Amino acid sequence: MPKNSKVVKRELDDDVTESVKDLLSNEDSGDDSFKKSSLMVDDVQEDKDRDIEECSDTEEERPAWNSKLQYILAQVGFSVGLGNVWRFPYLCQKNGGGAYLVPYLILLVVIGIPLFFLELAVGQRIRRGSIGVWNYISPRLGGIGFASCVVCFFVALYYNVIIGWSLFYFSQSFQQPLPWDQCPLVKNKTTAFVEPECEKSSATTFYWYREALDISSSITESGGLNWRMAVCLLAAWVMVCLAMIKGIQSSGKVMYFSSLFPYVVLICFLVRALLLKGSVDGISHMFTPKLEIMLEPKVWREAATQVFFALGLGFGGVIAFSSYNKRDNNCHFDAVLVSFINFFTSVLATLVVFAVLGFKANIMNEKCVALNTEKITGFLNSGVLSHDLIPHHMNFSSINTADYHQMTDIFKGVKETEFSSLGLDPCDIKDELNKAVQGTGLAFIAFTEAMTHFPASPFWSVMFFLMLVNLGLGSMFGTIEGIITPLVDTFKVRKEFLTVGCCLLAFSIGLIFVQRSGNYFVAMFDDYSATLPLLIVVVLENIAVAWVYGTDKFFEDLKDMLGFSPYRFYYYMWKYVSPLVLLALLAASIIQMGMNPPTYSAWIGELAVEKTLSYPAWGLAMCVTLVAFAILPVPVVFILRYFNLIEEDSNSLSAVSYKKGRIIQENSSPEDDDTSLIEGRTPNEVPSPMPGKSIYREPSSSTTTDMDTAPNGRYGIGYLMADMPDMPESDL
Repeated sequence: MPKNSKVVKRELDDDVTESVKDLLSNEDSGDDSFKKSSLMVDDVQEDKDRDIEECSDTEEERPAWNSKLQYILAQVGFSVGLGNVWRFPYLCQKNGGGAYLVPYLILLVVIGIPLFFLELAVGQRIRRGSIGVWNYISPRLGGIGFASCVVCFFVALYYNVIIGWSLFYFSQSFQQPLPWDQCPLVKNKTTAFVEPECEKSSATTFYWYREALDISSSITESGGLNWRMAVCLLAAWVMVCLAMIKGIQSSGKVMYFSSLFPYVVLICFLVRALLLKGSVDGISHMFTPKLEIMLEPKVWREAATQVFFALGLGFGGVIAFSSYNKRDNNCHFDAVLVSFINFFTSVLATLVVFAVLGFKANIMNEKCVALNTEKITGFLNSGVLSHDLIPHHMNFSSINTADYHQMTDIFKGVKETEFSSLGLDPCDIKDELNKAVQGTGLAFIAFTEAMTHFPASPFWSVMFFLMLVNLGLGSMFGTIEGIITPLVDTFKVRKEFLTVGCCLLAFSIGLIFVQRSGNYFVAMFDDYSATLPLLIVVVLENIAVAWVYGTDKFFEDLKDMLGFSPYRFYYYMWKYVSPLVLLALLAASIIQMGMNPPTYSAWIGELAVEKTLSYPAWGLAMCVTLVAFAILPVPVVFILRYFNLIEEDSNSLSAVSYKKGRIIQENSSPEDDDTSLIEGRTPNEVPSPMPGKSIYREPSSSTTTDMDTAPNGRYGIGYLMADMPDMPESDL
């Protein structure tokens, strides 16, 4: 007990003022075990940043961020991930170019920022991980926190595999030329020829599927472990473990590099790409709005899904990071700031991607023109085409795209019926730019191919894959924090041991992703382990706060915590708009999954093409199991609480520990509302039920058993001082 603890006053018939020291001096001298107990008091004004740990012998300080900048970088690093680089540009291109930004911004304001603010606020106010937060708000919905942990674990399993892939490419980038620059030659006793699989596809495609993944032709063919990728996966987990082993005290320092370095790389790439031929074509194609597409419901559904996942809602990482904040931190400002940093990062990444793809498209278009010019020369020499059709100013040694299009237009006009038989390609740069690529196809195939044409290509390759590693690590830190923090808060285990154990378990399970068929399992987990379960989790989070806990009470808590009342806009968003939008998005996702049976894209090496295949029966069962297992904690905890199979106040987050004494659920009847008596208020004026208030004790009686009450919630915990007849009627 700190020596300078304040005395809490209570006014009844007589003014009684006693210090904690006076109270404890009246303990039963024969009760040695009780003497060792410690009473912890959290004073609102002076000790609002102190965290009361359950079942601890002494008052402990909760870890805190070293600075506001470190915290913001952690949230930005978690929310800004690989999806900003390889998902957002694809959606922007697919759904109307610049017009896609309109529904995205609208949905960011309607569901993104309000729900992000909600998670920041509950984490900062209750100062616990996801399990503790939702168990506190409504014990029957305590399964939400466990579901978040399960989803985080599933995502961490395959997300770190992507970091492992990036590490592999990073390690291979210190070569000139890059190993994926040219197709390899196959040599026999007499001749050497180009690898057929590479010749049918491209050098970067071949390197990705055959050299890096050594992929099998279906998910049913495991093909054994890919040892190089297994080593890279081990390296990725070692990096995560070392950064997270001390919690935010270790990961917070890494954030300065892992969160800021990607911006340095993106800006360098943008400047370099703008100096390359064709980059402006890519950017202009990207932001040319297609307004008619914006009216399609599918565009809004995909925009809502991207907003939802871009901010990391439902994972528990946002709550975990904010739980280490001071309680008076302006989390509303943080929510708006991080949301718009995330948005502008996506736009910046889109500019970079399409500037580079514009350059690549220009290169591909020039190759197309050169190839088809050779065809035209052959037709002229064989007499299929007349030399009179060729404009006199054209020089076949330097045909550009405009000249080629002029020639093909002439051929179409003169030989309209026979033109298709000539087999001439249109060589339109827009066709090349319309080839939508996302995910691994963008990062490990399209982008790597573009970089082979950069001057000093190894340098840019090193920078690009180091950026991917840092983007992935930033998101992994938040994901692992979403697992570790709630488990440490709930079960009081050593964070170091839990972190190492979690990483070892994840690496062991993750070996299925580094088989030759591992890429197919990555796609399965990406499609089914997170999307639907996270939507359900966030719907329940919104309902728990807005309807179970109460939006009005939550607003009072925010006013008490922030010092001002948030805009009324959030009241209507949380209570009406966001739940409806989330339920509509959930229904649309379920309908889409029902209409489209689970499939995956397999690489057929003999044909050098991707082919869509259906999952086998055990694969379908695995997809269903992933979804069911992720959301299973929600109904299980609800049933256990509903039928009182476990106490609703067990593991309560407002608990203050004694080594001896009985834990009793507080009486919530207005007649016995101790809080209103203490503070001279009527029951409806009592502060909102959130932690951070002082703990009070009712006068004991020889005939009746009164229980302690705490103004920190209807599930607050009181402590009856058993076997203490000499305890005076003093109040704390």
